[in-house]
Order: sequence, then C-alpha cells, then structure tokens
Amino acid sequence: MVAIGEISTGRPRAGVSGFALRCAASPYLWIAAFVAVAVAALSLPLRLPLGPNAWDTVVYLDALQRIRTGQAPGLDFFAPVGPLGYYLMACLDRLFPQAQPMLLANWALLPVLLPLVALMTGDLAQRRPGQALALLLPFLLFAALPVNLHSLYPSPGLDGYGHYNRQICLLLYLLIAALLFVKRRGLRIGLVSTLMLSLFLVKITGALVGTLLVGYALLVGRMRFVDVVIAAGLTILSLGGIELATGLVSAYLSDVFELVALNTGDMLPRFLTVASVKFNVIAPLFVLLATLALVCWRDGLPSTRSGWRAWADSPLCWLAIAFAALAFFETQNSGSLEFIGLWPILLLLLTQWWLRVGDPLRPVVLLLLMATVLPSLMIYVERSGRALIAAPAYAKLDLPELGPLGRFSVKPEIATRAAHMLDHYAAHQATYNELVAADLGPSHILASEIDYQATWLLEVRQAVRAIARWEAEHRRRLNAVFTLDFVDPMNYLLNRPPPREVPIGPDPSRTTPVLTRETLSELGRTDAILIPKCPPTPEREALRRHFAPALAGRDPVALAPCWDMYLRK
Repeated sequence: MVAIGEISTGRPRAGVSGFALRCAASPYLWIAAFVAVAVAALSLPLRLPLGPNAWDTVVYLDALQRIRTGQAPGLDFFAPVGPLGYYLMACLDRLFPQAQPMLLANWALLPVLLPLVALMTGDLAQRRPGQALALLLPFLLFAALPVNLHSLYPSPGLDGYGHYNRQICLLLYLLIAALLFVKRRGLRIGLVSTLMLSLFLVKITGALVGTLLVGYALLVGRMRFVDVVIAAGLTILSLGGIELATGLVSAYLSDVFELVALNTGDMLPRFLTVASVKFNVIAPLFVLLATLALVCWRDGLPSTRSGWRAWADSPLCWLAIAFAALAFFETQNSGSLEFIGLWPILLLLLTQWWLRVGDPLRPVVLLLLMATVLPSLMIYVERSGRALIAAPAYAKLDLPELGPLGRFSVKPEIATRAAHMLDHYAAHQATYNELVAADLGPSHILASEIDYQATWLLEVRQAVRAIARWEAEHRRRLNAVFTLDFVDPMNYLLNRPPPREVPIGPDPSRTTPVLTRETLSELGRTDAILIPKCPPTPEREALRRHFAPALAGRDPVALAPCWDMYLRK
C-alpha cells in the first residue's frame, strides 16, 4: 500500500500548453467565474422552483430580522446551530436586499469558503494543476445550488432545508483536502485553524468530526504535534476573543447543552437511517474498502513501526476513518451533501490506481471508485437539472406581500391546488382537529410536500393582509408578533422587532426549551400571538400547549379564516 505522501501525478507535458489551457487550469479563474455568477444571481429578482421543506429557510429570515434589531443568537434567543451562518447571511442581505432568501442562506458561507479553497487549490496548482482542478470543480458544483443528495418529493424543486448541514459538508471537504494535499506548513496550520473555527461556529457536531480528523492526521504524522497545538491555539484564541467581545461563545455552548438534553435517544437507529438513505454510496464503499484490504494482505503487511505508520497514512485507512467520522455527522442531521468529504481521498486512490497498470485488481478498484463517486454526483446533477429545466414552465405564486420570500414558482396544477387547499382547511377545521386529537397530521410527510409549502406561503400572505387590515381598522400598530409555528416570518415581513428570549425554529420534538420567566415576560410585552390553523397539526397543537401560559389573559381575535390572534390588553 502506498502512503499518501508518495503519490505523484506529475505535470502536464510541455507540449500541451497555451494561453487558453493555462486559463482553464487556473483555480482563480474558476472561482472568479463562480463569484460573478453568484453576485448576478443575488442581484436579480430571481424566482426559484419551490421544493420540499422550503419553510426551513425562514428560520434564517427570523434570525436575520432579530440581528437587524440588535439581538444576538444565544444571548437573546435560542438557536439550534451556531451564529456564523446567521451573521454572514445578514451581511449578504445588506449587500443584496432583494436576493431570493434561499440563495442567501445557501451561499451564506461563501465569504469564508471561497478564500479558503482559493488558497488551497492555488497552492496545489503550482505542483499538481490537475489535482487542483479535480478538488476545486466538485467543490464549486456542490456549493452552487440549494440541493440535497436525498430527494423527499418526486416533483422538481430546490431544497429550502439543510443549509447549515450542506455548509458543514463543504467545510469538512476542505478540511480533509487541506490535511491530505497542502504541503506548506504555515498554510496548512492557517487552513486547519480557520476551518475548525468555522465548523465550531456553524454546527458543533461538525467541529467534533473535524477534531477526529485532525487527531488522526496527528496520529499518522501528517501534522506535527506542535502544528496541531498552534492550530488549536489559534482557534481557541479566536473563540476567546469573540467571547470577550460579545459573549456569543458561552451562550452558544449553553444552547448546545440544552439541545443535547432535548434530543436524547439511541444512536443505532440513526446509523441505520444513514445506511438506508445512503445505501447507494455506502454499499460500494464497503466493497471498495474490502478490496483494498485484500490488496494489503496480498502485498504483505508492514513489518516495521515506520511501515505501519505509512500504512496508517494510506488512502485505505484515511477512507475508513473519514467514512466513520462523516457517518457520525450524518446521524445528527437530515438533508445535506452526505459523504462528499470522501472525494479528496477517492481522488488520491484514483490517481494511485490509474498508474498501477498490470495489477489484476486495477479494473475492480477503478470500477468501485466510480460506483462510490457517481451516485452523489449524478443525484446532484439530476436534481439540479430537473429543477432548472422545469422552472420556465412553472406558474409563479402571486405573493407580492411576501417580498423576496414570495418569489417561488410551482407547477400550475400545484398552484391551483394550494389555493383550493387553503380554503378547504379553513372550512373543515373539525375534521383536522379530529386527526390532531389522534396525534395525526393530514399527511405523514406534510412539510415535504411541495403543494403544502405553497399553501403555507398563501397562509402567510393571508396573515400579512389581515394584520394590515386590522391595524388600519383599529388604528393600532402592533409592536411585534409571535407565531406558534415551526417558523415565524411575520416580523421580517412586517419589519417589527421580534420578541427576545423566544427560540427560532421551535420544533416540539427537538428545539423547544422549557419556558422561562424571561420568555413569558417578553411575550407578555408582545402585542400579538398568532395561531395558524390551515391545517391544524399535532406540531402546531403541541406548540400551542407549550406556550399556553403566554396566551392567558389575552383577548382572542378571529383575525382571518386561517388565523387566530391573541391580543395583549
């Protein structure tokens, strides 16, 4: 087995040069083109094809409005993940106020990701231009669109959920690539430190996985002990500076501990879910690992300590360790770019085995490499292509009151169905309340159904119109509102300061902390608490029960067919 440090691809032959080829081989040109397209997309009033769970993006809009009005994640409201994505989206929103929110959330981390990948691939291109492009182009492809590698609904559409999970996958991709490909000591230390800091501030489980990978790099000698200490020191110093300046780090950790307490459960079912969802990658990967292990046995295992260390630094061992680490991360989330972080290691294997002409197992290994890589690539390209090709034939949703949030399109028949279902839910409340009493929703995957996401947007429009009408009739401006639903776009849409001390994205089963005196006090000063009813669902009912103390003493108002408002006296 060849150690990673021994793999070499060489430079292109001198005869295959020319200005056009040099430009095409430049990582900086590809990154600049990507930035130009992203800036254009954020500057234009684009309308995107609606996808499953699109309302998850509103969690970012809720955080954005809170940041606009002076609140800070962790300090002023409970947040399920770290603050970095929220703050970067707020910065992008100032530059591109009319951008489609799904693109803003998806690209929130580009100001961090693109400079890091430019440094990494620019350095590698001086030695291995082919490898540099082979690392860069898949990264840019997977960073391009809000698309996950697991489809929740058959109709084409872009994914409004899993933004921070995709961002973690991209950060881990770069971390693995930095550990395996970057030779300059100072650059590697800087990249590892910055990536670990970013992983921590986006989602702490990403930082745990990153720590495992850096620890393994130390174990096999890819990073010196002093380099790991310096990288860790820089990360800790940065976190310490943020904590001293803002208090965000301790507040974030407090939310993490509370989130862990709310999400206890066995790990085995989660691993089985990952294995089921990603069987198309995991099955060929296991066969590949078994084949590589067979090659090691055939070629003879090391007999010296240095030989064993070189074996531990081989692509086989890195592949096994990285798979285990990434699988752990995937047990903690749903919706992401699962296992794309394996590509830097698979690239090394491809390079190694492409050169092993004459080895009888060469065709087998190359076939298994393709079988491991192609499912993710083809699913991403297929889902992206279907959404973009179908979009011109879609009907736009007429939602001017929702601003950029309303710029979605759906199949014409779904647009018709969404409007009809809104009226249907309003007219048949008793039927759906009977389902709620049995702890059942209208559908087992309601939030993943695109027609429901369209209905939900129409439901939000109804509330915005009703509030404007109520305020005009009563000559009273509501100081703020709080919506008892998974997401709350109202303060963002009405430009009101959201109440403090209440969570964003409250999920009764995962992210709804116990009510505190501070939360009830803040809600007591909030003029309106809204209850959506189209349709009633067990989750909405659970939130109503959870926040019932905040409803006591308020005047109930039938605001609209799909909305009740509890008004502060």
